[in-house]
Amino acid sequence: MSHMIPTTPETKSKDTRRSPGPRTLSPLGSAPALARDTEGFAFKMWQRYGDLVRIRFLLWPGYLLYHPDHVKYVLHDHHRNYDKQSPLLNSFRFFFGNGLFTNNGESWLHQRRLMQPAFHHKRLAHFGTIMTDTTLAMLEHWQSAGSQPLDIPLEMTRLTLRIAGLTLFNLDLSNDADLVGHTFSVILPHLTKYSFLPFPPLWVPTPGNRRIIAGRETLNQVVYDIISQRRKHLTDSRMETGDLLSMLLAARDEETGEGMNDQQVRDEVMTLLLAGHETTSAALTWIWYLLSEHPEVEQRLHEEVDRVLGGQPPTVDRLDDLPYTRRVIQETMRLYPPAFFIIRHTKADDEIGGYPVPANSIIFLMAHQMHRHPAIWEEPERFDPERFTPERSASRPRFAYIPFGGGPRICIGNSLAMMEAQLVLATVVQQYSLRLVPGHPVEPQMVLTTRPRHGLPMTLHPR
Repeated sequence: MSHMIPTTPETKSKDTRRSPGPRTLSPLGSAPALARDTEGFAFKMWQRYGDLVRIRFLLWPGYLLYHPDHVKYVLHDHHRNYDKQSPLLNSFRFFFGNGLFTNNGESWLHQRRLMQPAFHHKRLAHFGTIMTDTTLAMLEHWQSAGSQPLDIPLEMTRLTLRIAGLTLFNLDLSNDADLVGHTFSVILPHLTKYSFLPFPPLWVPTPGNRRIIAGRETLNQVVYDIISQRRKHLTDSRMETGDLLSMLLAARDEETGEGMNDQQVRDEVMTLLLAGHETTSAALTWIWYLLSEHPEVEQRLHEEVDRVLGGQPPTVDRLDDLPYTRRVIQETMRLYPPAFFIIRHTKADDEIGGYPVPANSIIFLMAHQMHRHPAIWEEPERFDPERFTPERSASRPRFAYIPFGGGPRICIGNSLAMMEAQLVLATVVQQYSLRLVPGHPVEPQMVLTTRPRHGLPMTLHPR
C-alpha cells in the first residue's frame, strides 16, 4: 500500500540544489539552539522548512528528518551507510564505553547475537512473574504514603531498576536503586548538553564535568562490584544462572577462545542498566500524567482490567486479553517517545528525499515531531489510544511510529519493555488512580529520554 504524505517539494536537479535550512554565521552553527531548546528549535525548523532540514552542527553538516519515508531509508533501506560514529555520541561513549548502544559494525553484531537469547520469548513468563511481584511490593510501600504526593519519576525509576536487576542480571538492586537512579538523573542532563556543546573538555573541572566524572566513578563502583561477585559465584558453582550477566561472563570469542574482560562486561552492564530501566520508567511516568488528565481513558482502562483480571494480578498469558491497556502505552509513547530523536552518521555520500547528503553528516531522526505529524495522525495533539487498533495501525506508514527505533538496530529489549509496562499498568490501576498535584507545571524535557522538566508529584486515590 502506498502512503502519500506531503513532504518538502523536490526539483529535477539534485546536484545544483542545497536542501532547505537556516543560514548562520556562528562557528557553532545550530548546536547552541539545539542545546538550549531542543523541542522548540526542532519544531521551528519543521514549520519553516518542511520535512527535511539542513543545518550546520559545529563542524559538520546536519539533517533533521521528519518524514517516515526518510526515516525508513536511514534505518532500514540503506542502513549500512548510517552508523553511530556521530560525534554527538562521544560523551556517551566516555560514560558507557562501547556497549550495545554506542557500538558499530561487526563488534555490535557480535554483541547483539550474544545477548539475543536473554530476551527470548521462552524467558518472558518467568520475567513477568518478577515484574508483577516487584510492582505489588511497591504498592505495599505506597500504602504508607497516605495523602502525601509521590515523586512519580523517582518511584518509576526505583521500580524499573529493581525489575531490570532481577530480570537481566538476577540481582536484587533494592539497596542500590536509589543511588543508581539518582546518579543517572544527575548526569544525563549534563551528558546530553555536553553532546551538543562538547567543550570545555571533560578534564576541565567545570561543575557539569565534575558531575559527569563523579557519576561515572559512582556507577563504576556499583557495576564492577556486581561483576566481581558474579565471577566469584560462577567460579564457585561452576554453572551459569542463565541471566544476561552470566551469559556475558561465559561468552568466548569464536576465534581466540578468550572471554570478555571486566572493562568489556562493564560497558555492557552500564548500558543495560540505563536502557533496561530508563525507557519504561519514562513511559510509565507519562502514562500516569495522561491518565490523570483524561479520566474517560482511565475509566475504559479500569473496565478492561477489572473485567479480564477480576482483581487478580496480571500474568503474561493474559496480556493479549488486555488490548486497550497496550494501546494506552503505545499512545503515550507516541506523544512522549522515549528518545526525542535518533542519531545516525553518514559513512558515504548519499541522497535523501532528492537532496544530496555528504559523508560525515549528522542525521537527526525527529521522532517527537514525526509522531505528531498532521499528515499522518488525525488531531495529533489529542490523547487517543484507539489510534493503535490493528485497522488504524495498518493504514499508517511502517516507520511513522518509532518509539524503539527500527531496522536492524531496533531496541533489543522492546518486547520486554512493552510487557513490563503492560504488567505494571494493569497491576497498579487495580488498586489506585493517580492525580497530578493541582497547579503543578508539566513540560517535557529531552535528557536522553523525554522527562517532565519540573518533576511529577501525584497523589494516590484508592479505588
